[in-house]
Amino acid sequence: MVFIWGLCLYGAGALVAWPCIVYRSFGGFCAAIFIIGNGLGSLETAANPYITVCGPPRYSEIRINISQAFNGIGTVVAPVLGSYVFFLKTGEDAKALRNVQWVYLAIAIFVFLLAVVFFFANIPEITDADMEYQATETHGDLSVKPFRKQYRLFHAAFAQFCYTGAQVAIASYFINYVVQTRPNTDSALAAKFLAGAQGTFALGRFAGVGLMRFIKARYVFLVYLTCCIIFIAPSITQRGNIGMSMLYLTLFFESICFPTIVALGMRGLGKYSKRGSGFIVAGVSGGACIPPLLGAAADANNHNVALAMVVPLMFFVAAESYAIAVNFVPAYRDVADKFATAEIGLRDVGTVDEENSPGVVAGDEKIAAAQHDETVITTKN
Repeated sequence: MVFIWGLCLYGAGALVAWPCIVYRSFGGFCAAIFIIGNGLGSLETAANPYITVCGPPRYSEIRINISQAFNGIGTVVAPVLGSYVFFLKTGEDAKALRNVQWVYLAIAIFVFLLAVVFFFANIPEITDADMEYQATETHGDLSVKPFRKQYRLFHAAFAQFCYTGAQVAIASYFINYVVQTRPNTDSALAAKFLAGAQGTFALGRFAGVGLMRFIKARYVFLVYLTCCIIFIAPSITQRGNIGMSMLYLTLFFESICFPTIVALGMRGLGKYSKRGSGFIVAGVSGGACIPPLLGAAADANNHNVALAMVVPLMFFVAAESYAIAVNFVPAYRDVADKFATAEIGLRDVGTVDEENSPGVVAGDEKIAAAQHDETVITTKN
């Protein structure tokens, strides 16, 4: 139902935007975007945890990273479509906004149709009891504690807050950074560089999925987040193409961090999985809190955006505390590894059908043969 609710909010916001564009109401358009944001927030809160728990636990990080990889493709394709297809002939008069209004109407129709599909689709509901059973079967519930004592969860939510804030801050000020540090670069050219950086972000997710097929997700997460720190640091002092390339590499290694924190943070929560996933996804609020800090730091230093990159660096370091804990602290690492080796969803872990099991039949035949041999020997004697 949360999926449908989120889609309906999204569609309603797009419909509200339609007349606001026609009558050029900036306040109304802001309200429409607010409604759309609420719908997308609902979808994000429901979809990520659902993808994580719907399937074999050992592949949860791979599933959520694959789904998020297509999200990354959207961040590259959507601005290109908007600039060169939908909004190519827009101008300053009301008539020129006609293309824009039809785009929002088409989005609303598509989203409402998608909500109808979800309404009639047979999508299984995952209950708290299901999650508790999964944790028990994987031996991931090392100790049953009250929700307020789920310290691994709160650490993951903190890491999500810090990481997402740093990611959004870098993306928000990428154009300003490139315009200031790269000679002969205006905002239009910097926007194209940003599209390329978003492309490396999407590529990083597909690369991360490939690595997770052979390497434990917690190792990949540690390496990627550490590389974010390594490459964001030189961007503070470097200029020109070198500084911009450092941001490119940072976006590449940012790619898997958000979905992997969700997957690792939910492991071992059992019946608290739904509530816990809400806490972790709520960490995206860092994207609203940290970019203003970067802006304030730039303003305090003569609008020097490069120097202000120390702000996302600090928050990457704070998020690194979770990556270190999940790899080296037994209370974190053991739970993650038990889920990574679980066979749930890969083979039948239930009771054996003694009547139809080949192994049991073979065993019965051996017992019968032994009894026959014993009878023959007794008769001879």
